[in-house]
Parts: sequence; C-alpha cells; structure tokens
Amino acid sequence: MKRTAWTLAALLLLSLTLSAQTTHEDFVRRYNNLTGRVGPAGVGVETLLDRWEAAEPDDFDMLLARFSFCFTKCQTSHVVQLDRDRYLGREPLLPFTDSTGVKRNYFEDTDYDDETFGEAQRYLDRAIGLAPDRLDFRLLKVTALAAYEKESPDMALSALKALADEHYTTHPAWQYDGLAEVDEDTFKALMQDYCFAFFRNGSAASAEAFKSLSEHLLKYNKDEPMYLDNIGSYYLVHKKDSKKALKYYNKVLKAHPDDVTAIRNCLLLARNAKDAKLEKKYLPLMVRYGETETDRASAQARLDALERKR
Repeated sequence: MKRTAWTLAALLLLSLTLSAQTTHEDFVRRYNNLTGRVGPAGVGVETLLDRWEAAEPDDFDMLLARFSFCFTKCQTSHVVQLDRDRYLGREPLLPFTDSTGVKRNYFEDTDYDDETFGEAQRYLDRAIGLAPDRLDFRLLKVTALAAYEKESPDMALSALKALADEHYTTHPAWQYDGLAEVDEDTFKALMQDYCFAFFRNGSAASAEAFKSLSEHLLKYNKDEPMYLDNIGSYYLVHKKDSKKALKYYNKVLKAHPDDVTAIRNCLLLARNAKDAKLEKKYLPLMVRYGETETDRASAQARLDALERKR
C-alpha cells in the first residue's frame, strides 16, 4: 500500500512538473509581450532569456533574442559637434553656423561596448552555424558590423565579399524569413542595398567600400548595369572625375539605353559642366525612357529650350 502511495505521489509530481514546463510558444509569447513593454534590453528580459536558453539552448528565436539584447545593451547614444552637413548619412539634429561662418552642426552618435558587442556576435554566429543557409542571419551580422564600424566598414565589406563568393561559387539554397525564395534578382538587390548604404554613409572609407564591393560583384556579373552605375557614381560624386564617370555611364547606356539611373546622372554631369551639347545628347533618352510623365515632359521642355538657343 505504501509503495502504491509513493508511486501515485511520484506520478502526481511528474504530472505537475510537466504541466509547469514552459513550451517554445510560451517563451516566444512572453518575450514578445515583455519586450513590447520594456524594449529588447529592458528590465526582466535577461532573466527570461536565461530561462529560455536553459530550456532551448539551440533555438533560433532565443539566439536572435539574445543577440538583440546584447546588441541593444552595448550601445550608448550621445551628441557630437561636427563641421559638416551630414554624418553617417544623416542630417544634423541641430544645424548651426557660428558668427565666423564655421559650421558646428550637432549629430546623434552611438558608442559600442566592445565586450558586449562581441557577445552579441557570438550568439548570432551560433544561429548561423545551426542554419548556414539563412541569408537573413548572415545579413543581420553584416548590418551590425557596419553600424559598429561607423565610417570605416572594413569587416562589413569583407563579410559581404565572402558572402558573394559563397553565393556565386557554391550556390547555396538561401532561405530568408518572409520570402518564398531568394532568386538571383533578389540577391543582387540585397547586395545593392549595402552598396547604397556605403555610398550614403559619406565617409572616404565608405566610398572606397562602395566602389570595392561594386567591383567585386562585377567579377561575377560582367556588365551588370546596376554595379556599373555604382562605379560611375563613385567617380562623379566622390572623385569629381566627370570624364571617368561618363565612361561608365556610356558603357551602361550602350547595352541598356533605357537605364534611367545612367541617363539621369549623365544629364546631371552635363548641367554641372554647363555643356549644352552633351545635355542634348542625353535629353532624348529621358524623353523616351523617363520613369514618369513629369520626367519625360520636363526633358522635352528642356530640349526644346536648348534647340531654340541654337
């Protein structure tokens, strides 16, 4: 009888223990509810993540939540004064010019604690190791590196080049949360997003990263107009070398006369040089291939005005 009682008690305890176990869905629900109130690194989040990690050490959602916690925690924002119009591609919080005409604009800046940032990267690396074909995990790492490196995105550039090498040599079946598939056009568009981010950053090192990544991608996509336009823009905007820029834009237009980016930049180049003859060369292309009716009508009006001056 005693043995039966102990057995029943043990079964009851086991039943209570199992019913008290937190399921994956419970952890996700609790995490989303908590971070919705206090943010990804607020009070109570670390305690919940400790319990989640103990229960599911290889869960993707937990690893990404840990990354988010550490990446948020490692950041400290402050305001810096700089004598420039933009910083990291951003407008100043407070534009200001002193009495001598010197710009002393104020920008928001972020410092990163190296140790905590490294911890964030380790959690993300664990997720990547468990799912190497998750392209969104790979790009999340690049985005974090670019933010951490600010005006000198060396590690981010290296990671993107390695990703391109992997894509074009081993052809992984990439997965991306929210996308049914990652086809070639999608991969190119994602790479172009990072090219543009480097371009928009505005620093000399980021401009070189913009050019370097575009050239690296051209090795696998010969004569790809999107990347050739990038090289043209590098010379036009960052090197102020109109002759070289025009060479790349003309190369694009020779194969793709409807490439509006190249047309628009050729017109900008011609107007900056006050070269009416060059402008008249590209205006007909805008009249024909302009993206909007307004673009086409404006180009025609400008062409008519130049013709009347002959």
